[in-house]
Amino acid sequence: MKQSLSIFYKQYPTLGVVLLFQAIRLGLLPLMGLMPQDAYYYMYGQHLDWSYFDHPGMVGYMLRAFTDALGAHVWVVKMADFTLSSLSLWVFYSLCTRFLSPPRTFVAMLLLCSSVLLSMLSLNSTPDVPLFLFWALSLWSLEKAIFKQKWVFWILGGLFMGLAFNSKYTAVLLPFGLMLFLLFSKKQRVQLLSPWPWLALGVFVAVSYPVYYWNAENDFISFAFQSTERSKSVNDFGFSPKLLGGFLATQMALVFPVAFISLCILAGKYVWRIVRHWKFPSDKTLFLGAFFLPTFLGFLLLSPFYWIKINWLVPSYVSGLILLAYFFKRKWLKSQLIIALVIHALIAVELATYVVPIRSDDTWWGWEELSAEVSKLEASETYDFIFSADNYKTAAVLRFYQHERVYSANVIGDNGLQFGILNPDLHFLACLLYTS
Repeated sequence: MKQSLSIFYKQYPTLGVVLLFQAIRLGLLPLMGLMPQDAYYYMYGQHLDWSYFDHPGMVGYMLRAFTDALGAHVWVVKMADFTLSSLSLWVFYSLCTRFLSPPRTFVAMLLLCSSVLLSMLSLNSTPDVPLFLFWALSLWSLEKAIFKQKWVFWILGGLFMGLAFNSKYTAVLLPFGLMLFLLFSKKQRVQLLSPWPWLALGVFVAVSYPVYYWNAENDFISFAFQSTERSKSVNDFGFSPKLLGGFLATQMALVFPVAFISLCILAGKYVWRIVRHWKFPSDKTLFLGAFFLPTFLGFLLLSPFYWIKINWLVPSYVSGLILLAYFFKRKWLKSQLIIALVIHALIAVELATYVVPIRSDDTWWGWEELSAEVSKLEASETYDFIFSADNYKTAAVLRFYQHERVYSANVIGDNGLQFGILNPDLHFLACLLYTS
């Protein structure tokens, strides 16, 4: 058996790495309880709309499709994430083959397959799950449109960019990256005189229209939340080495230190050559860089002034890891593989035993028990309604398990995010709130 596996790995090293880590993630699924994000975006899907308070709706549509087909169970929610991340992995592989030799494709696949980043996408429902897929599909289509000169892929590129925007607003950097590449590529700049890039942008705008329409109907509340509110927070924080340290630590946890530090060095070298010598890389490398550098460097430069969440850089790694595979030394692969296996073993232990308690409500542990206790209280007392004042997380989880309406902080006039859209007028709910 051991000899057969060894022969298989030697013949199909890339497939072997993919099967190994996807099997590990599949084994983690039963250990992973419901996260508040799972419940919140499941709620999106139960109240279908063109968009939502804090994000577009693709993640909600994804969960609605899976739970309608297989039932509203935690394992179904997790399987939806795992399925889409597996599709993303396949698209990433196809994209790698356009830029890399087979040995370098193996490097890129190992970097992504072994990462905590892919495990996060496989185990927790966030808008990044569909975003990563449609971002990769956008690059896959645009590469064919530009370098193979196949016009139909301009339309597909616009379609996938639009679907990415229907997943998360970060996808606005896709058309930005496309224009950046065409402007700075001497050979491909002529394409700006053709109708095809503009057709792609037109399709992008058309597919994204539901998000604009919903915002227009709701006083642009989502755009304001993701832009004006974020910029106010930047002014509140000011320069903070602690924020920078937290950003670097979380990103190194996502893709591991050697890969992240190498990406920082690589980004610095490319920017230095461009700024100092106005020297651009080859078109293939420039294409990857146009979809990597704006997101990666943008959040990196912002990180000393604002808390950059761990998942905000996720789409930049699609082209970033392919770029890195050109230069990543093969002698580092063994340590990358060993670190990844150890980290995933520790994740399995933590998921199964909760040996390290999470001092936050961003946890998978204890929600079902909390719901059971709430059900007991509800049965023993006469309550008109249940609500939670912790933004959205407890209310979303209780909605998932209780199968009834649970309210959030908007009951007491605070921001309840999507709860405030679902239930904008709660004056009929009279209550007394006691806090200790």
